[in-house]
Amino acid sequence: MTTFYCDFDSRLGRIRLTGDAKALTGLYFIGQKHEPAAEPDWVKDATVAPFPLVREQYGRYERGELSSFDVPVRMDGTPFRKAVWQALRAIPCGSTVSYGELANSLGIPKAARAVAGAVARNPVGVIVPCHRVIGSDGSLTGYAGGLDRKEALLKLENVL
Repeated sequence: MTTFYCDFDSRLGRIRLTGDAKALTGLYFIGQKHEPAAEPDWVKDATVAPFPLVREQYGRYERGELSSFDVPVRMDGTPFRKAVWQALRAIPCGSTVSYGELANSLGIPKAARAVAGAVARNPVGVIVPCHRVIGSDGSLTGYAGGLDRKEALLKLENVL
């Protein structure tokens, strides 16, 4: 299956999208942790579905006009990671949860660190809102895109 990609500018920096012409497989701030490098066989094409829809919805999100995304997403990972990523999608805009609360919601209360590791590997940032997970003391901790972006995203959502 061909991997397509495109980059675009946002208020929070340049973003790379990856996908397979049916679903979005990645949304990364350029330079963030765990961002995959473009492979030689990847095809750069900003017109491939669902990239135009993602860019349109992301722009509305940044303007405060959209609180949840409606784009096809495919996330490849272990069953554990997929469960964590699915739980992230249930965190409403304008809300936060701690890593421990997220672990509890998955029925594994002693697995906060493992949950944090899965959150850090979320391949579809912002749309799958890993930025809404905070430390148990309310502090902003761990965000692959950088804590400054995490803070900015939470401010966009009127959390901070």
